Amino acid sequence: MMKITLGVEGMKCVKCEAHMDDVVRKMFSVEKVTSSHENKETVILSKEDIEDEKLKEAVASAGYELTGISREPYGKKGLLGLFKK
Repeated sequence: MMKITLGVEGMKCVKCEAHMDDVVRKMFSVEKVTSSHENKETVILSKEDIEDEKLKEAVASAGYELTGISREPYGKKGLLGLFKK
């Protein structure tokens, strides 16, 4: 599982967050997506990595500006995560 964090400039409210989440869900097969206008980011949990260019297209199609991309492996934390491989 991969955690992809996008820096997103231009979201102003919770409706903007929902719009960005919807765009990501429509363009990619993701496990979870959460956007925050306060933190200026969108966090995507996905089984597969997503190409930078496709992420840039998704953010642009939503009407926002991509300011950065970071990736890290993601594993569930807590007791249930201990048994998952």
